Amino acid sequence: MSETPDSAVRTYTEQHRAAFLDDLAEWLRIPSVSAQPEHDGDVRRSAEWLTTKLKETGFPVTEIWETPGAPAVFAEWPSADPDAPTVLVYGHHDVQPAAREDGWDTDPFEPVVRDGRMYGRGAADDKGQVFFHTLGVRAHLAATGRTTPAVNLKLLIEGEEESGSPNFRALAEQRADRLAADAVIVSDTGMWDEETPTVCTGMRGLAECEIELYGPAQDIHSGSFGGAVPNPATGIARLVAALHDADGRVAIPGFYDGVTDLTDTERALFAELPFDEATWLRTAKSHAASGEAGYSTLERVWARPTAEVNGIGGGYQGAGSKTIIPSSALVKISFRLVDGQDPDRVQQTVRAWVESRVPAGLRHRIAFQPATRPCLTPLDHPALQAVARAMGRAFGKKILFTREGGSGPAADLRDVLGAPVLFLGISVPSDGWHAPNEKVELDLLLKGVETTAYLWGELATALG
Repeated sequence: MSETPDSAVRTYTEQHRAAFLDDLAEWLRIPSVSAQPEHDGDVRRSAEWLTTKLKETGFPVTEIWETPGAPAVFAEWPSADPDAPTVLVYGHHDVQPAAREDGWDTDPFEPVVRDGRMYGRGAADDKGQVFFHTLGVRAHLAATGRTTPAVNLKLLIEGEEESGSPNFRALAEQRADRLAADAVIVSDTGMWDEETPTVCTGMRGLAECEIELYGPAQDIHSGSFGGAVPNPATGIARLVAALHDADGRVAIPGFYDGVTDLTDTERALFAELPFDEATWLRTAKSHAASGEAGYSTLERVWARPTAEVNGIGGGYQGAGSKTIIPSSALVKISFRLVDGQDPDRVQQTVRAWVESRVPAGLRHRIAFQPATRPCLTPLDHPALQAVARAMGRAFGKKILFTREGGSGPAADLRDVLGAPVLFLGISVPSDGWHAPNEKVELDLLLKGVETTAYLWGELATALG
């Protein structure tokens, strides 16, 4: 009896499992840490390794794209079907810094397989989730008898995501013609947990600023001058105190302009998830939940904009006392943004608010980091439903929907290419992104392979 396409995918995946994991381990041994200049050569070596492996996979076009920083990898495999839609896969091949003394049980760049998991920096974030596309497309071809994918398949794997993607937007704009697609798949996200397969529908944007207030030309005696000249540390404290109202809402006028409110359907979908606040608080290392009144914890971290003080300082910080009025004080604030908010507009709003609250007699400086735009995929988009169907076939379970509270460059691709962004990830919270002993669950990694094997046919139908 001949195999069904789904069973053929599973058979092919299992037959090639060992070689696939060996290749992934080889890639993980390359310490492609984009944040550390001493690893610049390793980041380039990682790009070259991936280019070679994609060519071996069958991609007829594989290229290294230079940027002012680290190189990106581009690959393309056209479909033989003249009306096939085009899909672009995004990921990154750079990784976070890691050293044994950070708390790793083993060398972070010498992968170890133990108890069904592969440990190593980049195993989940993001090399493992990039690499499952290589075996996935081969399983897709083997199971369907095709010689080319059901979609025109493109990959863009950047080398600076862990450094804030400083050159990514410009690269996407310069190469927009080559990157043109009907949909974008971002494989740099995760699932709810090991037992609950989910599809992410959005990520928040990010705007960051540093505010510094300046008073006396130097620290001065608080007995001689206190109460008679403006104090920069007091000014910063008052600024921070005014950031939120009593209900936990950001009190900056105009901050919520354009915010897309949650629908009843989205609230119901969030409520389907097996969320336990006590467990979540233990993960957060916190004793209490808090935030904007009228919203659940998940709604606060996924679908509402926030303002958080990331650091504050000024004046004497040593042991004992030093009775001074400090010459300056500063605060670092980050704003997570949601669909409908324009980061440029938010920055203008924040700047105007700060300037209106600087006490007389103090000077100020406010500096913003490059902003990241929010990204949200409508629940009824046919491409999103195709991703959910493909994942459902792989996991054999109902697929639920999440968002992520963090931020990434996905919205740049949406804006530049004018294409919807879909998120496909199999990583779980216990994988420890950016932490010691990062790992990936091997069974889930292979489910990622299966999902992508089904995905190209599903998307060809949905977008055709």
